[in-house]
Amino acid sequence: MATAILQPVGNGQAQASQSTRPVRWHIAIFLAPALTIYTLLMALPLAETFRLAFFRGAAHDREYAGLANFRVLILDERWAAQFWNALANSIWFFSIHLLVMIPLAVLLAALLSVRGLRAAGLYRTAIFMPTMLSFVIIGFVWKLILSPLWGVAPTLLAAVGLESLFQPWLGKEQYALTALGFISVWQYVGIPMVLSYAAMLAIPAEVLEAAEVDGITGLAQFFRIRLPLLWPTIGVITILTFVSNFNSFELVYTAQGVLAGPNFSSDILGTLLYRTLFGAQLQLGDPHMGATVATMMFLIVLMVVCGFLFFVQRKLVRYQF
Repeated sequence: MATAILQPVGNGQAQASQSTRPVRWHIAIFLAPALTIYTLLMALPLAETFRLAFFRGAAHDREYAGLANFRVLILDERWAAQFWNALANSIWFFSIHLLVMIPLAVLLAALLSVRGLRAAGLYRTAIFMPTMLSFVIIGFVWKLILSPLWGVAPTLLAAVGLESLFQPWLGKEQYALTALGFISVWQYVGIPMVLSYAAMLAIPAEVLEAAEVDGITGLAQFFRIRLPLLWPTIGVITILTFVSNFNSFELVYTAQGVLAGPNFSSDILGTLLYRTLFGAQLQLGDPHMGATVATMMFLIVLMVVCGFLFFVQRKLVRYQF
């Protein structure tokens, strides 16, 4: 009997509470500008790129092609050689950053985090400064430095008796992409250095002091204490470097031109996309094949990032203090 009396009262209170709950319009209002800009500048162009990849022909006579453009890009001899060459060069370009830039950045961060190091702020600024320079300036300056005709590199090597080591690195097929990779490492090593340095500063002093009490100092402390705590940060740096390298375009374009010479030896996916989409010299631009290259780049980056996040990043041990 009591339940029959109380039940309508409870429902009435719940309905009153729901009716008086304020609608949070401010969330939609605050998110609307960002969502609008993101939709117009990112989502819609990306969707249009995917759509173009499945069509062919001129704008007034466009027809659905299914996966034909992807089959041409991967298997047709007119396109496959350029695509696989650009993909292999992109992998090599990323490998240089993975094997050189990230270890160098961690080493610099470890040196800068040494207690009592003088002028550490000056060193950090000097290492990070190339990151703030325009890629146009970087490409042009390094072309001048490495030029065998008027560059300063032959003169500097000759001053120390090493002139025999000089090579026109940007002019030889076997050296051009590697030279560009090291230039890119020099320009961007400041970013992973700062991230690693911040991660090292976040290690509690009590942990390091306890290690010193146990006699773990110097290199042993770095490899047994600091480096294991840095692995999650290094993982994030690695995946960000991969995404950046596979979307890279500017340095190769400014230093070697749209043909990524010599003889396409420094051609990466970014320059292939530009040349396919807009054309270059005798090659006419093809928006459908350009969209196909862009879609392939997106899928490659998406698969690697998802694989890394699901199979690598989740297994890295994180410590909370």
